[in-house]
Amino acid sequence: MQLNPYLNFSGQCEIAFKFYEECLGGKVVAMMTYKGSPMADQVPPEWHTKIMHAEFQLNDRKLMGSDAPPEHQEPTQGFSVLLQFDNPTEAEEIFHALARNGTVQMPIQETFWASRFGMLTDQFGIPWMVNCDQT
Repeated sequence: MQLNPYLNFSGQCEIAFKFYEECLGGKVVAMMTYKGSPMADQVPPEWHTKIMHAEFQLNDRKLMGSDAPPEHQEPTQGFSVLLQFDNPTEAEEIFHALARNGTVQMPIQETFWASRFGMLTDQFGIPWMVNCDQT
């Protein structure tokens, strides 16, 4: 079994996944639009170029997402995507990359449980936690 986060966006999925590819170093392995799909007639024409399904792969982990049509989009709340690191320098680099044009809730710093921990919401409204255990 796999457990894969699935993120919903309100029209910025393609840009977000390209941003994640740049920040995290993984690869977008799938990007399907509504156009030409069985869902095409269920979305307005201006949504035909929006993403019906995207898949980002980082090592053996996947992050998936799509653009939810406006009537199905809900605010992102109640979860964070957690990135776990072994290297504090790498944790800091990734944190700052994801924070570009986003909002930092807790700057990345040493805590009683971690050599580095920080929380942010990226420019697309996705909440992230970055953690590096004490070494």
